[in-house]
Amino acid sequence: MSNDQASLERIAEALLGLFDVTSPPVPIEYMLQHPRENMWEVVDISLVSGSFMNMNVPYKPRMSLTRVLARLIAGSEWGKAMQVSPLTSDPDAISRLARAIVMPHQMLMTLPPSARNAKAISEHFEVPISEAESRLHEVGKLK
Repeated sequence: MSNDQASLERIAEALLGLFDVTSPPVPIEYMLQHPRENMWEVVDISLVSGSFMNMNVPYKPRMSLTRVLARLIAGSEWGKAMQVSPLTSDPDAISRLARAIVMPHQMLMTLPPSARNAKAISEHFEVPISEAESRLHEVGKLK
């Protein structure tokens, strides 16, 4: 696993700890609307443009909101303290951070081996199957 991916995993774990998230699905909307100290301004979800969200793919809007959250983290004082900004120079880093937040490594590892497939993860974590597939690839690198 690259150091960047390890850092993204650490950041996601710290974020989930701040919000006391212990089981899926990760409450992305709540997190956007209830930031902790030195984070982003409260996000009014009703004002987020739906134009970038593909409603034809299950859970695609939720993943889009998770990427919004990842961008807000990168620009926040908390994110700067966690050294998120340097990682976002990689164009895929925001997407990888978003996947680490919404499908945390520790939660994936609590699934029985029979549920560690893209379809089951998609349903369990409420993410598109394509994102679950990408996350499985990333987690495979963590082992």
